[in-house]
Amino acid sequence: MPSERRPKTAKAKQQPQQTPPPSKGAPNWQVLTLGVVLSILSALFYSHWSGLWDLSAPSPQSTPSQKSAPFMQDEVFYVVNIPGKGKGAIAARDIKQGELILREKPLFVVPRNINASPPKFIYGELQKLSPEGQQAFLNLSYVNFPKGLDPEGHPEEVALAMFQTNAVSAGENVGLFPRMARINHGCSSAFNVVYNWRDWEEQLVVHALKDIPKGKELLTTYTNTKRPRDERRAFLSQQYGFLCTCDVCSLPSDLSRASDTRLTEISRLYTDFAAWGRDGIDGAQAIEFIRKIWEIEDAEGYWSERGQLAADAAWVAASHSDATATQAWARRAREWFSYEIGADTPQVMEMNMFVARPESHKAWGTKRRQNVGGPDRSRGE
Repeated sequence: MPSERRPKTAKAKQQPQQTPPPSKGAPNWQVLTLGVVLSILSALFYSHWSGLWDLSAPSPQSTPSQKSAPFMQDEVFYVVNIPGKGKGAIAARDIKQGELILREKPLFVVPRNINASPPKFIYGELQKLSPEGQQAFLNLSYVNFPKGLDPEGHPEEVALAMFQTNAVSAGENVGLFPRMARINHGCSSAFNVVYNWRDWEEQLVVHALKDIPKGKELLTTYTNTKRPRDERRAFLSQQYGFLCTCDVCSLPSDLSRASDTRLTEISRLYTDFAAWGRDGIDGAQAIEFIRKIWEIEDAEGYWSERGQLAADAAWVAASHSDATATQAWARRAREWFSYEIGADTPQVMEMNMFVARPESHKAWGTKRRQNVGGPDRSRGE
């Protein structure tokens, strides 16, 4: 996060686009489309990321300023100034894997498609907030402010820039969450929390993807980090205006190359696994690809989307009428969904049902019968 204007999560950063473009001179706003820059795996984009490695000394940017008083205090975390990054969230105590860190209602939400001038619309929503809500909004930082404009003379453009920088997906809408907005970015194994929107609660939740010791910075991810360091850095610099120096991006050259190789291989294996849906491979081959993904992620310390990955494996097993494998993968999915999105979610309840009655899976028996295998080869699953 830049020290002056802090960027927000990529999977969530919203890029307003107007169609058609306004003519030069007088604006001619037609349709504002608030689209997600990156959509990874699913519409929810679970952001399931982790940090297991500690192969290098912590980056100076990841060390909180000991002289800074907390900017925002919370039971689980507090916000301080972090050298080189602006503000960041620090664990106030030891946090357990899967623990709920934050539950937050949006200041306001915006439909993805509206007929309005983007600056005027966002500024209008800002004016509807309470004084406390307005202050929470205006305390956020921003990037990509239009060149040649003076922020002091263009409050509507400032409001839009703040929204673009900090907004995240909120179901079918886009929302602004000032507390969650203080969580900075980390790549691959460097991030340790994930966030999700819950339609049935109309609020956003943040869970710990791994154990986080007291004093450690909370990090989520702004982009798909299953790609080499140079590509990640280039994207983050262009979109959010900062050079990433997370623990993964700060690895020595040889370790960084090894990490890049693993991340690239994970992406390739996901592509190979997708061939099962086109009947390009059988169920056992599909499960083997998932096992390989899991093994490489273990080596990398990358725990992204593991609940969904195991649920996909359960789908494959059920399609081939392999009850034992369906149950085994459903148990694995239940475990990781509990960490990533919470034990009180429909996904966990669904996995419980498949553990109890694997034949209840809607994919059951849709492909030829085959023993595809479970997560653990050593147990003959």
